Amino acid sequence: MPKFEDLSRRRPKQIGIVFRCDACDESIFRKFAAKSYTALRIELAPNFTEIERAREDFPLSYLPEQSETLFKEALGCYAAGLYESFGTMSRRTAQSLFHELGERGKLELFDTLQEIRSLAELDDNTFADVRSVLFGSDTDPWPNFPRLDSERAGILLEVMRDMLYQMFARKARLLQAVRLRRSTQTLSIDGGNHAHPQRETG
Repeated sequence: MPKFEDLSRRRPKQIGIVFRCDACDESIFRKFAAKSYTALRIELAPNFTEIERAREDFPLSYLPEQSETLFKEALGCYAAGLYESFGTMSRRTAQSLFHELGERGKLELFDTLQEIRSLAELDDNTFADVRSVLFGSDTDPWPNFPRLDSERAGILLEVMRDMLYQMFARKARLLQAVRLRRSTQTLSIDGGNHAHPQRETG
């Protein structure tokens, strides 16, 4: 936080403040316009410019290796406020997943997107933009990529988060839980067999 004395002397038109995110404990940088300076206080405008967002927390290790690398870069673009770049890297992530999963997996991802549309009550324009980013092609007629502002990029992020969780993280965690249950059950049965040996009769 800048010192009050320095700000009162310099009177900058804009003031940068660093906050700490309660959710992820990361630093968040925001810039406010200075509305007025008085002897006792500085009034800031209610609106701000987000210089850098906190990095999004997502279990990337469940993704295929190439997709993990691409989406990690996409999250970096989002944190830096580079929304067009975030959209581009999200498309590359989707294309990587299509290659990994095949045509059937691509159809499953589209079905998941349709479910998200219904659950999140996305309007037609928003859904069209998200679908264009993820399922569009660079060879489509120009313009083949929608413009992304902060709001659209935020919605795209939540769609990507839910879609990837449904297709990969949820499945991996469920399989892990099932294997653990089966392993525990096997150990329990083996332990029971050793605890009660059969008696010989003669």
